[in-house]
Parts: sequence; C-alpha cells; structure tokens
Amino acid sequence: MKKTLIIIIGLAWACNSSQKTVSSPEVQEKAPEITSETYAQTITEDELKEHLYIYASDDFEGRETGEPGQKKAVEYLKSEYQKLDVPAAKSDNDYFQIVPLEISKLPVGKLTVDNKDFLIGEHVLTFNSANSIFNEVVYVGYGIEEDEYSDYEGMDLKDKLILVKSGEPKNTDGTYKLSGTDEASIWSNMSESLSKRIQLAVDKGAKGILYYDPENFSRFKRRFDYMRTNDSGRMSLKNDKDGDFSSIFIDEAMAEAIFPNVNDDSEKKVIETEIALDFQSSNDAVESENVVAIIRGSEKPNEYLVISSHLDHIGVSASGEINNGADDDGSGTVALLEIAEAFKKAVEDGNGPKRSIVFLHVTGEEKGLLGSQYYTDVEPLFPLDQTIANLNIDMIGRIDPKREGDRNYIYLIGSDKLSTELHELSEDVNKEYTNLELDYTYNDENDPNRFYYRSDHYNFAKNNIPIIFYFNGTHDDYHRPGDTPDKINYDLLENRARLIFYTAWEIANKEQRIIADKAAK
Repeated sequence: MKKTLIIIIGLAWACNSSQKTVSSPEVQEKAPEITSETYAQTITEDELKEHLYIYASDDFEGRETGEPGQKKAVEYLKSEYQKLDVPAAKSDNDYFQIVPLEISKLPVGKLTVDNKDFLIGEHVLTFNSANSIFNEVVYVGYGIEEDEYSDYEGMDLKDKLILVKSGEPKNTDGTYKLSGTDEASIWSNMSESLSKRIQLAVDKGAKGILYYDPENFSRFKRRFDYMRTNDSGRMSLKNDKDGDFSSIFIDEAMAEAIFPNVNDDSEKKVIETEIALDFQSSNDAVESENVVAIIRGSEKPNEYLVISSHLDHIGVSASGEINNGADDDGSGTVALLEIAEAFKKAVEDGNGPKRSIVFLHVTGEEKGLLGSQYYTDVEPLFPLDQTIANLNIDMIGRIDPKREGDRNYIYLIGSDKLSTELHELSEDVNKEYTNLELDYTYNDENDPNRFYYRSDHYNFAKNNIPIIFYFNGTHDDYHRPGDTPDKINYDLLENRARLIFYTAWEIANKEQRIIADKAAK
C-alpha cells in the first residue's frame, strides 16, 4: 500500500513536472527589448509623404510669412500635435508664440555732413527711418571689446552717433593683436561680427552706428537696389521702444568725408562735425506665429533640447506661381512631426526622455531668421542657459546635384563649432544606427555660401548653445515653383529624420549635459 502510494505520488509529480517543462517557454519567454530603435522605426516614408503632400500643397500657397497660407500651416501643425497628444510649450496650452513683425518700406532721404548732402542709395544705405541731428561723431576704430582689449575705453557713447570700421587691429609684425598669431578672429568675419558690433553700440547707449566696410558695401547696395527695383520692404521684428537705433552703411567717400584718415588711423576720438540723418519710411504691421510643443523630461525636466525647423516659405511669385517649398522647409517640418511622434510613443511606453524636448517650428526664416531671433532674443519660452543644444533641420529631402558619391548622405554644419562632445556624439550615433555619409563640406569656415549663418540654428549658436544644422544642399528647384513633394526622396528623408531622432535621444538621455567647451567666454 505504502509502496503503491509512493509510486502514484511519484508518477503524479513526474507528470506535473513534465507539464511545467512543456509550458515554461511560453511563461518565461522574454518580451522584445525596447530601445531607441523601436521608436525610430515609427518614422516612416509613408507618414512623411502623407504629411508633406498636405503641407506643401497648393492650398498652403507657399506659406509666405503673415499670409493666409502660413496661417493654414500653423493650424495644421497645431492639429497634428493635438492628435499626438503632445502638449503646447506655453503654460496656457497655446501652441502659438506670437511674433510681432513689421515691413519697413525702403527709406528715402539723405545724410548731411557739414551741409553736404549724401543721398540714400549712393554713398549711404539704411533700411529703416531715422531723423536725428548730431554735433559730433565718436570714432571707435574697429568697435571691438574683447577680454583686455577695448576700443570703447574712456568714451561716452550715451545718445551719440558712432563711426566704426570693419576688420581688427594688427601688431607691427603683421600678426593679429587679439590672437597674437597670423590667424584672424571672428571680428574679421562680417557675417558674425556685424551683429556683435551693433549690439555693443546699443549696450553702450549709442543712438546709431555708421558702419564702414569697403569690402562689403557693394553687397549691402545690391540688396538695397533689389528692394528698390521690386518696391519691396524689409521685414523685421517690431520695435516698440522709443529712440530706435540707426544702423547706417557707408562707403569710402562717405567715411572720408567724416574722417579723412579713417583707413590709416584706428585710435578712438571725438570728431567735431555736424551730421543730420533724414530718412523717411513707413511701416506695416505683420503678425505671425512660431509653433512650439514640448515633451517634458522624466528626470531633468528643466534642461531643454530644442529641435527646430522653419514653417514658412516664399509664397507666390509675381507671375502667380506657387512656391510650395516641399524641401525648403517642408521636409524639415514633417521630419520634426515624426520625431515628436517617436518620442511620444516612448513616453507612452514609460521610456520618455530624461530631459525635455522642445519642438520649435519658427516663422520668418526666409525674412532673416526672424522667428528664431524672437525666440532667442526677445521671448525664450525656456531659459537659454538651460537649453543644452539645438538640432536644426532645414532641407533634408533632396540630393545636391553638385555632390558626388553615395546618395545616402547629409551635410552637417556647426556640430564642432561650440562643442567637441556634441560632434563626437553625432559621429558615434551615426556609426551605430544609420551609417549615412556625414559630409562637412559646408562646415568649412571659408565656405563662400556662409550656410552656418543662414538658418535658424545661428540664433542659438550666437548664444553659445551647441548646434547641429542638417542640410541636403541646394538644387535647381531651390526657391522656385519646382520644389514640389513629388521630387522628394522619401527613403532619404526617413533615414535622415531617424539620424536626428537617434542624436536627440542620446543627448536627452545622457547622464551629463552636453558641454560647450568652445563657447566664447
């Protein structure tokens, strides 16, 4: 009986054990590991194409800043973020950051030096109205202030008109005084230094600046002549402050009329001469919007990665043709929507980013980077000192016909300008996930195209925020009606958008924030 019972119990145990062995693979089978690749796969050709055929359609009329087509564009972006349940960045749950703009009609008038008139458009150029009389001009040489060097030391600039020339000082041996070497500093780079010179003058209380740059005066004049021929105004951020600052560009004849030794003498001094500014213009108000959404960080919500693209384009041509802007910058816009969707899916799975991701669609890029300038210089929705990086997407759907080599490439600009760490992270991410050819042709400081200064990342970079600008280069349809959705390479757009997502993922989830080791002190 005992023996029989033991046998029965043994058989029962064996049976039960066998059943567990058979069923255990189902019970113990591991779920697929969820990684950044899981979410990157949600960025697809089909969805990018679906978005772009709407966003770059004729219905949006080329998305000219402030025009009805641009209003349709911002409403589309708002509705897509609402569908994704990605909240607005503003605390009042408003996706729109109003950007007040104005169009200044090209001024008419003159500048008078000791009763001698210089008509606008000849020896003197300005793009805004100005009406003032000065009994003296403060000459500050190169108008530089950096570290121990200052062209302003001991000079009273309050409500004064100042004269500044381009370039930077040299030692007697021909080396540059600021660097102590043969290498020029950014002060010799007009694209980067002009705004710095103007801002210095503003900060020191000056009323206006006469900027003498013989190498670039013709460039300013070409722009002036184009606007005069086309009867077009200049769009800018609206300035409601009293006592507007005047920026005036002068040629050699004008400069020497004020100070005959301007080319040879760089010592600061007060020049006793009467100068009258008489430039008349009219302004038309324009209201436009940035669209801004956010995914809050799970661990470091007060550190922000901004991913940007511009939502505008150049509208309808004089002949009535619509410039759809599928590549410029419809491609960046729809990529940003897909990247936002990928991060949102990660949040839903409990794998949201450690840091906050700001999705910034800016207006007025085609008018002079105005939407991003407003965001950085006037109303940052999040503190710039807590903004760890900006990834800017501007034209990533086409192939540069001038480029030779693998079609699966992307131009990277600026990744190494401010942060060694960001550049290395970008390289590592690409090698691990996407294997695009990263082409740095336009990252060259001497590149004549000056693309580093021509898209919205620059307004972040000038504030010492590390940036990467993603760009496919120009093509025959650039700023033409032929930039249509059917010419986009959607497989490339997918892969490039995924690269940006992977890069954003790594930046947002790093233990320590990106360091701007090359930032200006």
